[in-house]
Amino acid sequence: MISHIAILPVIWPLLMGALLLLLQKQGLQTVRAVSIASVSILTVLAGYLLNIVNDGEILVYELGNWPPPFGIVLVADRLAAWMLLITALVSAFALLYAIQGTDSDGPHFHVLFQLQLFGLNGAFLTGDLFNLFVFFEILLLASYGLLLHGGGRLRTIAGLHFVIINLVGSTLFLFAVGTLYGLLGTLNMADLAVKAAGAVDDDVALIRTAGLLLFAVFALKAALLPLYLWLPAAYAHTTAPVAALFAIMTKVGAYSILRVYTLIFGSQAGSVADLIAPWLLPLALATLIAGVLGVLASTHLRQQIAYLVIASIGTLLIAFGINTHTSIAAGLFYLPHSTFAAAAFFLLADIIATRRSEMSDRFEPGPVIAHHRITGVLFFIAAILIAGLPPLSGFVGKLLILQAAIPHAALPWIMGAMLITSLLTIIALARSGSMLFYRAQLPQAPHTAGGDDGSGSQHILTPGFSGLAIVVCLLALCVVLTIGAGAVSEFALATANQLLQPEDYVQSVLGTAR
Repeated sequence: MISHIAILPVIWPLLMGALLLLLQKQGLQTVRAVSIASVSILTVLAGYLLNIVNDGEILVYELGNWPPPFGIVLVADRLAAWMLLITALVSAFALLYAIQGTDSDGPHFHVLFQLQLFGLNGAFLTGDLFNLFVFFEILLLASYGLLLHGGGRLRTIAGLHFVIINLVGSTLFLFAVGTLYGLLGTLNMADLAVKAAGAVDDDVALIRTAGLLLFAVFALKAALLPLYLWLPAAYAHTTAPVAALFAIMTKVGAYSILRVYTLIFGSQAGSVADLIAPWLLPLALATLIAGVLGVLASTHLRQQIAYLVIASIGTLLIAFGINTHTSIAAGLFYLPHSTFAAAAFFLLADIIATRRSEMSDRFEPGPVIAHHRITGVLFFIAAILIAGLPPLSGFVGKLLILQAAIPHAALPWIMGAMLITSLLTIIALARSGSMLFYRAQLPQAPHTAGGDDGSGSQHILTPGFSGLAIVVCLLALCVVLTIGAGAVSEFALATANQLLQPEDYVQSVLGTAR
């Protein structure tokens, strides 16, 4: 019966989304209560599932009781459960922030929020490549609706770019999936791992081409250079709780890269082994540098945080690109840190922008905002976290990545890029904090919404101490990561070992070793 737990994180938000659609006539307060209860239960489910698989067990759920590779399977291992828990925690705090007023800016916010979780959890748990495409499409539809929530000219433009670019990615995904199915006759990822390793020489070139097409799709989802141009405007112009939830969105691409290229195209894949090894690390380094240059050039705080997300995905994929047990473990430690820190920063930026009235989040001297001392302290902590200064989790994560890179031939490039970009990030955030807090000289602004800045945000309720408390909770998760760095690192290393030994995954799904 325990194996049935694997489907609950997928089916639960889908059922709750349908229920919320029926409850909308009951009033916003009822919808909010049900939505919060749903995400709370989902968080408990994710924690329980992580506890089950923590000893190395891999749960396989066969939908319709059809045996793989003929049927669709959901597979819960350490990595999938880790991603589910991170997603549940971020979504819980984003939703708590949204119910302070943002969710009333437009219809169906809570329904779309649940469908977004449905897509995210399905992507992390699916053991079938075509269903990974299906969950990507669910994510695209739900995220497009959430991105446009509240309307506005800039939001609509960013949403249009977002959906067009991602539809192109979806087309490439179908090409890759169709090619692999035509050559190997299966889309079950465990079965693909077996058949790709034993592919005949005549098919190797096409399999490699399909694998590289998949990499392009995942790189687009992860916002890897040069496919990141859709992200800054989309994240900067949407509402704060949606941007906070979107902090996990790029991690779906990173997760897919890690899953597919350790399982199907890993070191044991014969002629298609280590397919993206020549590409991932250089592109990750370039993404880190490009993201930090965007941070330096930003003129608005939310735009700057969006570029910080790009820089963080570059750092994460550097760890995955080194492709050793210790580097992947370092990346899995850094992943929740960067997600929580970015989500907290987006929410804090919204509080700052709203309290600065018509000045919004522009980097110009403006009014002394309400509760400026505590807000400034939270900005300082978020800046330390996201820049990777000691002693918090950002520093621990980057230190682990650098330690893992020591034996690597590209160590000078990795160390140089990470240290220089960290310094530039500190400089940029110090300038931002100085402009927003130290140089604020005008009389205090009333903290009501400052009208439409083109992004469409119209909510009247301004987050007060409750909004700041949510930011504190997200930052506290990074502190928990710091305090529990030893235990989290051990779990991350066990997860990396499981990923780099895919025989257990294959045997659990197919019942036979690779």
